[in-house]
Amino acid sequence: MNKHKKLNINRYAVSVIMPAACITLMCVLWVSCGVFTAKQDEHIDESDIAEVPADTRMKIIGYVAGWGETDIENIDATKLTHINYAFANVIDNRAMLQMPYDASNIARLNTLKNKNPDLKILVSVGGWTWSGNFSDAALTPESRLQFAESIVDMIREHNLDGIDLDWEYPGQVGAGNVFRAEDKQNFTLLLRAVRKKLERMSDEEGRMGYDRYQLTIATGANEAFQQNTEMDKVQRYLDFINIMTYDFHGSWTPTTGHHTNLYPSGNSSGMSSDLGVKNHIEAGVPVEKLVLGVAFYARGWAGVGTDNNGLFQNYETDLPSVAYADLAANYINKNRYIRYWDDDAKAPFLWNEAERMFYTFDDHESLRHKADYIKQRGLTGAMYWEHSHDVGETLLGVLYDELIGND
Repeated sequence: MNKHKKLNINRYAVSVIMPAACITLMCVLWVSCGVFTAKQDEHIDESDIAEVPADTRMKIIGYVAGWGETDIENIDATKLTHINYAFANVIDNRAMLQMPYDASNIARLNTLKNKNPDLKILVSVGGWTWSGNFSDAALTPESRLQFAESIVDMIREHNLDGIDLDWEYPGQVGAGNVFRAEDKQNFTLLLRAVRKKLERMSDEEGRMGYDRYQLTIATGANEAFQQNTEMDKVQRYLDFINIMTYDFHGSWTPTTGHHTNLYPSGNSSGMSSDLGVKNHIEAGVPVEKLVLGVAFYARGWAGVGTDNNGLFQNYETDLPSVAYADLAANYINKNRYIRYWDDDAKAPFLWNEAERMFYTFDDHESLRHKADYIKQRGLTGAMYWEHSHDVGETLLGVLYDELIGND
């Protein structure tokens, strides 16, 4: 919006003003116009700012989906450092909450700070379904300003501690999204615009150190994400980066396989969590700003070839994902499903030979290996998708015990 004010001056009145007064008036008008111009230019100023330092405290970030009314009784706030509420949409260059329970869910999540005052509540914007308008929002200084201001509005309205951007993906089509070659640079500029707004808001409200408003992103683990972004520049504006080190195999791959393995399986050169971390480090991201993603759900296939207990075999169809709680109750070593362990990949899988069905997932054993990896490599924590998949919080319990509780 143009913040210039139009000054309607009667020409006759000006003509009879004494020369000295006229000069004074002209000076006032010149200064006033200059002030307005400076303010407007300041709003779209994209000069660089200081790099956000890494906070090395161990983090556990849980994504909580807003598909329905959030049951906070099933969230142990003492085991989490951050909750990312998912998702907000991007509409007309603005981040907007759209689900009917969003406002009440976020208000409910904020009450968890009564149990853990250090808990940070963020809203995650985008995701696989709602990333279609990110490219437009990032396209110009004006659209980036609109987006950044909408982030400020959302944080203030819902008493948030920051924002998580989940653009899937800059420079790539994702779920049939608009994308541009310019996304590579515009992603950086968008994050800079948001960070500058958050820094100003933190200063104005006297939020210091760990309490300053936070900005994080979720990233793809593969090389394509790095090729279409400027992660060495992007990281400057971020508190930390959540790597989506899962979904390595699914309906989009020709064979079954691990979907969240820590390392490659045998001589395989396929995706792994370790490779995702290395891709980020090689792109210029400090390891102490990296968060490893883990999966609280399984991916599966039917009509699977019977060699190698179904691992890396052709299949007839993929299956709906299964929450870990359901997997533990009805699948793992039950109903003809046998759990196997791939020691190279540090990953479990399930094989039902009679029905030729195969599932890949994270469990207690694989999470302990991932927790050791996080500590040994100097990462800043773990994040998971999604909290409701872990009824009873047994997986969360492993992450807490291994990363924070035993310190």
